[in-house]
Amino acid sequence: MAVKPQPRGARGTIGHPFSALNLRLVLATFGLVVSVVLGVLTARAGYPAPAVILFVLAVVAAIDVVVVQRRRVARHRDEPPGTQHSLFE
Repeated sequence: MAVKPQPRGARGTIGHPFSALNLRLVLATFGLVVSVVLGVLTARAGYPAPAVILFVLAVVAAIDVVVVQRRRVARHRDEPPGTQHSLFE
């Protein structure tokens, strides 16, 4: 599956939104870490159902990290060398 970067200067619309990839990567990583830590603590406390839910959320966050990183690599490949992006773009 080909991953295309966000066009330069594109703002996005309701029908075709673009996301802030760096911010999304930070939030997905945070969600991954928190879900795993809370899942382990919940499992050790003897609550298996909430632990399973937290581990499923951790898997979803890990998949999101991979998808966002692939899009960032595609964006980097199509831009001139030395282009920097802030957390919000």
